[in-house]
Amino acid sequence: MNVSEHHSYLIFSLNGSRYGVTTQAVQEIFFLPALTPIDEAPRDIVGVVNLRGEVLPVMDLNLRFFQRSLDYQITDSIIVIEWQTVKIGLIVNQVHEVQDIPLEAIAPQIAYGRQNGSPSHHYITGVAKNLGELVMLLNPEQLIEYSGSPETPPFELNGTEIPGSGSSVQKDRRFCPHATPEDMALFQERAENLMKLSEGEDFTGLMPIAVIGLNDEYFGLDLNVVREFTDIRDITPIPCCPSRIIGNMNLRGEIVTLIDIRESLNLPITRAIGGTKVMVVHIDELVAGIAIQEVCDVMYLHPSKIAPVPAAIHSANDEYLRGTAPYREKMMSLLDLPKILIQGELEVNEEP
Repeated sequence: MNVSEHHSYLIFSLNGSRYGVTTQAVQEIFFLPALTPIDEAPRDIVGVVNLRGEVLPVMDLNLRFFQRSLDYQITDSIIVIEWQTVKIGLIVNQVHEVQDIPLEAIAPQIAYGRQNGSPSHHYITGVAKNLGELVMLLNPEQLIEYSGSPETPPFELNGTEIPGSGSSVQKDRRFCPHATPEDMALFQERAENLMKLSEGEDFTGLMPIAVIGLNDEYFGLDLNVVREFTDIRDITPIPCCPSRIIGNMNLRGEIVTLIDIRESLNLPITRAIGGTKVMVVHIDELVAGIAIQEVCDVMYLHPSKIAPVPAAIHSANDEYLRGTAPYREKMMSLLDLPKILIQGELEVNEEP
């Protein structure tokens, strides 16, 4: 029997396009922290971060692809890849799911109609064509090792043109110079958290937590159940469903039911959820989208920092909370999301 060979890729977005990198090269993923620029680094290496005692160079893929660098956002992530003992971080806009892609679904070469030009710098090993939209598959070895370039592109780090080749205009290597003070504080807090983990803190039992915002309150949940964060697209209402079932959304060919969990959390639902984000979760065989106000952070939480729900805020919905923990200058509630979805009367019922 002919068994199709598959390879596993982590899919991510950058500037509206989708890319994939082999999971064999991926070490870890975290939200973008503040970076420390290094003046003598290659122009696509926009800084370094202290990752548990290891100095990790971080690459701006836009600059690697000879494009303008865009302002960074708090929802950007870093994918850490390793190739032959060399580690580097890649700044991406959004991390999606891991996909197994059969070899026959990958177009390894594209004919551009050029006879004499160089085909590329070989950053792209192929294009996957079976995922609902084209996904460019990256070559991690070339991303890390290739250093030659036919010319220096006429762009500064922040997208300002340098007037002419060999211009003496000084490039601005400051990290995210246009960020608001609030966003800059969050970037810095993430960097400090990554560094603190190297200062004798016991990694045993640390819990990866996604922090989201709902009704201007912070909530944390197990990052392992989160498949991706994405934008809310066209919603198709579902008849004969409670108001907490917002509707169905087509996510790259997969129909995902979008849910408002605020009623289960005893939060007011008199106003629409601000923002346009959805958190796609995968729990057992259930895939659902949770409408959220914002994606705040990804962090590692030690169980010792989890406190019981304060008696002053006890309610009938305490069963959906695992406790509370400090976050920034406030407290966040830790959600038991599997219990909310399975026991919280959120099943879609199409019976009249």
